[in-house]
This record gives sequence, structure tokens and C-alpha cells, in this order.
Amino acid sequence: MVPEIKAAQSISSLLAERIGAGDFPSAVYLVAERGQVVFADALGQAVHEPQQIPATLQTVYDLASLTKPLITGLLCARRIESGELTLDSSVSHYLPEFDRTDKHEITIRELLTHTSGLPAWRPLYVLTEGNPDVTVAAIANLDLEYPSGTRVVYSDLGFITLGLLLERLTGTKLAILAQQEIFTTLKLKQTYFNPGSAQQTGIAACETGNSYERQTCGELGLQYNAWREGLIWGEVHDGNAHFLGGAAGHAGLFSSAPETLRIASQFIAEQTELLRSETCVLFRTNFTEGLEEDRSIAWKLASSEESSAGPDLSPESFGHAGFTGTSCWIDPKPQRIFILLTNRTHAHALPFANINNVRRQFHSLAVAALSSTN
Repeated sequence: MVPEIKAAQSISSLLAERIGAGDFPSAVYLVAERGQVVFADALGQAVHEPQQIPATLQTVYDLASLTKPLITGLLCARRIESGELTLDSSVSHYLPEFDRTDKHEITIRELLTHTSGLPAWRPLYVLTEGNPDVTVAAIANLDLEYPSGTRVVYSDLGFITLGLLLERLTGTKLAILAQQEIFTTLKLKQTYFNPGSAQQTGIAACETGNSYERQTCGELGLQYNAWREGLIWGEVHDGNAHFLGGAAGHAGLFSSAPETLRIASQFIAEQTELLRSETCVLFRTNFTEGLEEDRSIAWKLASSEESSAGPDLSPESFGHAGFTGTSCWIDPKPQRIFILLTNRTHAHALPFANINNVRRQFHSLAVAALSSTN
């Protein structure tokens, strides 16, 4: 058997096994090196119920928190380049709601590295009493959970704040900003916020209702009576992003594996079309040394203990995962990108499968496969 075919089959066999075990109904993967796709495959059912629709390489997934680096991180980096933002600028300079005793010194860097002290998550649709216009104030009203800069605690609220900050700074909605500066420039056709209903059959389905968020709200002692009950398919899964109109700094992005690759390539110095090559050092630099995780600008570094990168990516690799079952890791020196898109929240009761070990195995098999072809 040709080594390339055997190598690709080992990856597909792993994912087929996990589909069979019920971890997720579908998986699409793509492995690229120096701008060229080397391995790719699509397995399983992108929609399992109410009908069965097989996954293809063009299937669009709700990327969930991959929105953080691929959109918010990239847009922030462009403004750091231009001087519109600086990493050590105070957030309160742009958002006056943060000009209060405990928050006026929080910086852009701390939001981008999850060291701001803001809580991980809160249901903004509850805290704002259903008014998206007061979202910044609602976040600013929350107590910090630790002093800024002293811990890494992954925070949706920090990236929601960054998305709203970008909107204030530019006077443009985040979805339009992404369309103008990323999607149009890169000629993307399957990447968007708020897909139209006509595109639904080409999109992988998500959870039926928001059981996970409902459970988390209950644990916080909060009441909400407007939960989505039906199958979430072709609209954003994340409740806060849905409340904010489908596009937010932390979630809302939909894309296919090939177009996710196009955006991911912008973080590699030798390939980027949207940044200066020297800006890409921001994504592999550890800004949180000595804290719980190694974090760069908008990304997690593979040097973090127990990261989903696994043992075979270089320590300066950086990556991110999404709650719906997506992930993207980038190894900058060999210019390798590893994309794995699943919809683990579809046709699966709580608790959802923890697929970090699958991600690690995927990366190890892919690195071995690349070695066999070089």
C-alpha cells in the first residue's frame, strides 16, 4: 500500500472508531503542510436526525470558540499592527463601563490571554434582562474572580468584551468587520455568521435544545424561561452568541474545513496575507509564563500541561478548541495545520464526550503520517 494512503487510513480509522463508539456522529479532518493539503477525509453523518445527511469535506460546522482566535484574535492583531490598539492599553479607555475601581486597569493583553479576572461564563440573556445593548455594562458589573494578571481562567466573557470593543472602536458590527477584512479578502464562500435557512442542509447539526446551558444556569441558581427546545441546526449553538444576534467575539463563526484552513494560514508568518509576517510572533509567544496555562495572543500553546496538542506537536505550536467539537492546531516552524471538525453535541445526551484524547491521537497519527511522506 502507498505510504500516504496507509497513513491517511490510520487517521480515518481512529475517527471511524470514535464515531462507532458514539463520541460524535461525524468528523471532517484536514492536515496541511506549507500551504498544501496532505491528508483529508469526511466520515459519518453531519445530520443524524431528523434525517441522515453524510458529512463531506465541504460540510460547514459551527466552529464555536474557534471564533476567538480566527476572528477576534485576528482582528485585534490587525489593529495592534496599525496602532489602533496596544496590548497594554486599558480596556476602560475604549469601554468606559470598565472605568471602575476593580476593572480600570484590565488591559487588552489580559483579555486576549484569559488573565483579566472575569468569570468564565454567565448567561448574558439573564443578566441583561434580555437587552443586548447593555451587555458591556452587565459584564463590567460582575465581580472579578481573581486579581487581573495573576491567573489564567478561560473566559467567554473576556472575548465577548473584545468583540464589543472592536465594534465600538470601528463603528462597525463584528460580522460586517469580519466580512470586510477576512471573508471577502480571502475569497471565502462557506464562512459566515448567521447562515441562511437555504444553507441548512450543508451544515452539521448541533444539540437539541440548550440542555448544557440550562443545566449550568441551574447550577448558578439563575432562572430563564425562553430556552430553545428544538434541534439547533443552521443557527449558532452558543446561547450568548445567539442572544447577541449570532455574531460575538467568542462564538458564532461557521465554516468548512478547507476555509478554516485559509483563515488559520493567516497566523503563519510565511503564509499570511492579512498581517505582517513579524506580527505572527504574537501567536507563539508565551505571555502567561508561570501561570496555569501557557497562552499567546488568542491561542493556547502546546507547552501547556495536558493541552490537546498531544506530545508530537512542537512546544511552540498553538491551537484552540470549540465546544461543539471543533479544533485547530498550528505548528509554525514546519508550517503544519491540523483541523478536526466534529459535532459532538448532536444526537448525544449529556454529558457530551470529552474528545481531547481523540485530538491528541489525531495529531500524533498525522505527524507520523507526515513523517512517512517526507
